[in-house]
Amino acid sequence: MLDHSHTRALLDAMEQNAKKVTSPSKGLLQSEDLYQYILETSVYPREPDFLKELRHVTASHPRARMATAPDAGQLMALLLKLANAKKTIELGVFTGYSLLLTALTIPEDGKIIAIDVNRETFEIGLPVIKKAGVADKIDFIESEALPVLDQLLQNPENEGSFDFAFIDADSVNYWNYHERLMKLLKVGGLVVYDNTLWKGTVAMPDALVPEFWKQERELAIELNKSFAADPRIQISHASLGDGITICRRIY
Repeated sequence: MLDHSHTRALLDAMEQNAKKVTSPSKGLLQSEDLYQYILETSVYPREPDFLKELRHVTASHPRARMATAPDAGQLMALLLKLANAKKTIELGVFTGYSLLLTALTIPEDGKIIAIDVNRETFEIGLPVIKKAGVADKIDFIESEALPVLDQLLQNPENEGSFDFAFIDADSVNYWNYHERLMKLLKVGGLVVYDNTLWKGTVAMPDALVPEFWKQERELAIELNKSFAADPRIQISHASLGDGITICRRIY
């Protein structure tokens, strides 16, 4: 078994190597140097070793940029603690960075319902999740999200029972998820939506937006308007990762 100092040295070496091979950051800051400063000064030093390991495992995946940005993850961990979250739900798992982060943050008897259509990518991160000793907190369901949410709502005991939700799935259904989560979340519960600034295209002139991003851009613009107009929630729109919107259920 590796001792802690050897493990730390190995992770540090992986960190240095990852900086050389990974693609540009997911962050929206105009200065890449400033984003790296934030990561290296405030995020990476506080990132748990198991999360660091999973981030490195994910870095070689062709769709690695789908993973939750580590600075956004750090904020999520803080929100989970502030909310005293114990029962959570996650839509869109990928390799499980945000899922592992949640499992490490909630109490020993906490539970996460995790839903994704692709179990293969979840299994990339599963060995790290098991090694971290938190796999028993996770109920992974391979499915489209809407049928599972509707099934949960068939049981009245589930209404108002969830403390926290993280949504990083198909953006075309974000509002459909939102309507259901407003019933599943307790009053005062939090839901975090990822990718709500969509590569910064929401503020670009239409003529400058690549054709393959236009549909997602329009969805994000309409979603953001809907969040701003929803009296059931208090919101904060943060430019972390690809944009996250934090919603607190008021009633």
